Amino acid sequence: MTSPTPAQAVPVDLAAARTVAVDAAVAAGSLLRDGMREPVEVRLKGSAGDVVTELDLAAETLILRRLRDAYPGHRIVSEEAGVTGAAKGDMVWLVDPLDGTNNVAIGMPVYAVGLALCMGAEPVLGVVHDPVTGRTWSAIRGQGALAPDGAPLRLDDLPRPGRGKNPVLAWTQGHEVGKNDPVALPLKAGLEARCGRLLQLWAPLVAWVMLARGDIDGIVGYRPEIVDLPAGALLAAEAGAELRALDGSPYDLDVDRPSSELGFVAARPALLDRLLETVAGARTVTR
Repeated sequence: MTSPTPAQAVPVDLAAARTVAVDAAVAAGSLLRDGMREPVEVRLKGSAGDVVTELDLAAETLILRRLRDAYPGHRIVSEEAGVTGAAKGDMVWLVDPLDGTNNVAIGMPVYAVGLALCMGAEPVLGVVHDPVTGRTWSAIRGQGALAPDGAPLRLDDLPRPGRGKNPVLAWTQGHEVGKNDPVALPLKAGLEARCGRLLQLWAPLVAWVMLARGDIDGIVGYRPEIVDLPAGALLAAEAGAELRALDGSPYDLDVDRPSSELGFVAARPALLDRLLETVAGARTVTR
């Protein structure tokens, strides 16, 4: 992931945009946290097992209102509302008002709010808020990532004590990936055989924060949901994680690419080669 060149200077005060995004995410998080105290009504969305709740819609409405008020000339792409706002323009917000709806549906408090601002297809600002703990992480492209206390967030490239050669990884996939997918099945099996634990959180933004903090060692994603990818990936990259495509080639976080081309490996730099070898072995089996 590379920073914009001077010729591609961002026409927005990103520090001010970060404040707007953080405030919107925190307000949405408060709404979600309060809503989790009561039974949540859930309904199916589409045919791939995804669900939606009234909390998703309420949090989305709150965030969209704040973004429209602050940036009426920007487009917004949101999980439930789709594309709204200005019809043209380079600045686009991607909003996931509730990443982890399937967890919320069963009462499991593992979820997050994510906002990313893109210039064209390139993310330049990412914000992730955890409503359960009330903490928020953010990153500006080329300027690093910030922890909840405002201090620089840097990924320590040393494994946590006791892990040794058994890294803790997270797996994420899009809702359109079937249970018997010929790529996902062997890929997950190969990862599980070579790691201490493979987390499947169903809340990718939570996994990205865990990687940025060093709580886990890497993430492998297959056909991920595009709306929640940029905020977390930018946060982890600015904290020091390295990202590659599944085939090991350079990974450009271009949000206009089809989801089928967005498979990735993200990890502590010292672990990256090992993960890529594991992924390559699993992918060879599928050919």
